[in-house]
Amino acid sequence: MNVVLLVDGYNIIGAWPELREAKERNLELARDLLLEKMAEYQAFTGSKVIVIFDAHMVEGIGKKYQNYRVDVIYTKENETADERIEKLVIELKRVDTQIYVATSDFVEQSVTFGRGALRKSARELRIELEIAEKGIKNSVEKTQKKQPSTKIPLTKEMAELFEKWRRGDR
Repeated sequence: MNVVLLVDGYNIIGAWPELREAKERNLELARDLLLEKMAEYQAFTGSKVIVIFDAHMVEGIGKKYQNYRVDVIYTKENETADERIEKLVIELKRVDTQIYVATSDFVEQSVTFGRGALRKSARELRIELEIAEKGIKNSVEKTQKKQPSTKIPLTKEMAELFEKWRRGDR
């Protein structure tokens, strides 16, 4: 089954302390940090992630692009992120697709649930992201610990014999 996660970008930025803090310094930085985190989440879970931002805070309204392989949508003029998310739920809903909407906006959760999507609060998404980050870290550590192997399988005795020859011991 395909899984799609629709993320209300500014809602999540306002809900996560590290993103809220980044937003106070620079809104673009906060958006980039969210996109980086969502790219990690997408890579780890295999879910398709689409982040939706209200266009009233950026120029170039109504555009769609990819950043870190995550789809990013800025709404059109006079269209809210909530309205775009509701349209996307309807567009993407199929028998083989499960859609989640990440927002802590209760009204939006209710509306999208009524259209067949499942809700994911900002807190739940953050917990899932922390689990994904731990999984990624563990995977990297396991990869780094693996010993490089020879191309030819050798018994331990043969490897010891070759090592003696290499050092000049007889």
